Amino acid sequence: MQTRRDWLRASVGIGGLLFTPTSLITAQEKKDFHPRSLEPIIRLSSNENPYGPSQRVQDRIKNSFAHACRYPYAYSDDLAVQLAKKHGVSPESIIVTGGSTEGLKITGVTFAADGGEIISGQPTFLAMMDYAKQWGATVKWVPVGEDKGYDLDAIEKQISSKTKLVFLCNPNNPTGTLVPAQKLVDFCEVASKKTIVFSDEAYYDFIETPNYPSMIEAVKRGDNVIVSKTFSKVYGMAGLRVGYLIAKPELANKIRQNVVAMSNVLAVEAAKEALLDDAFYKFSLNKNKEAKQRIYKLLDHLNLDYVTSHTNFIFFHSKRDIRELGPAMLKKGIRIGRPFPPFYDWCRISTGTLEEVDLFIKGMLEVYES
Repeated sequence: MQTRRDWLRASVGIGGLLFTPTSLITAQEKKDFHPRSLEPIIRLSSNENPYGPSQRVQDRIKNSFAHACRYPYAYSDDLAVQLAKKHGVSPESIIVTGGSTEGLKITGVTFAADGGEIISGQPTFLAMMDYAKQWGATVKWVPVGEDKGYDLDAIEKQISSKTKLVFLCNPNNPTGTLVPAQKLVDFCEVASKKTIVFSDEAYYDFIETPNYPSMIEAVKRGDNVIVSKTFSKVYGMAGLRVGYLIAKPELANKIRQNVVAMSNVLAVEAAKEALLDDAFYKFSLNKNKEAKQRIYKLLDHLNLDYVTSHTNFIFFHSKRDIRELGPAMLKKGIRIGRPFPPFYDWCRISTGTLEEVDLFIKGMLEVYES
């Protein structure tokens, strides 16, 4: 009887499909980069990096246990210095947070509570807007364009005296789109004179467009721009909760007063080591590219349109209501992304390990071709 591993190594898919067998990672790569093991339900729903934390990072965590009795302030300050050097800003411009989600939430509350307005595209990552609404903020939504990307012209037209923040997730979650570089630069330059522009760059490392600008450059110019970064994605540390904001000091000082969770000593030390582990960084990017190419081939075979992704997930036209496709795939052992209104016939699928992607392919073929 053929086992699942036999199928993964030898199968070309149901009906002799066009996929070549997956090249499993080497024993040394498994030791160094810790791919997650197969589970009864494979979670390709949360845009997590299936690799890491790397061995170097794990060793740093273990060696930091002796400091776990300490409060994290000084350790976070040291990380801020390291990050400031990496990005070419002053340490006063860095705010270390408990994941970038905390950074988004506290920024929304800092500037838009009690009736302040936030403008954002729809759909997008909701952490800032959902939390700010609980504190009395209002949200003005601007639908994404036909290309599923931000309509910056429409967003700019909506800015008024009530607008306290414009939120950009770039590359965008869940669509995976990337704002054209010059259009982004021009928008931030103009919009930041009217309000504060928040640029969520959680997926920035996955961008394959050469020389694509980070809005950290706008921060350096002194513009009213705030940038968020995270260790959850390319560094494989989602469970450790470390993120950070970059803003000019006067904005950073206002935000810093609302930091609640911060992070912890072990996570902060892990982040310091992750910044030095270039081998894992490159490995993550390469495996993500390989996984995306396999998913693209599947979608081409099934004639399902998709957005070329600049992230570690793919947004594709499922042609089936996601509220039905989700349970159908869960029966196959695969958890896919939640609904993203109004695109109920679109699906977000995260890249996993290559074994996980092959099982996603198998499940999709069974659902669509049975």
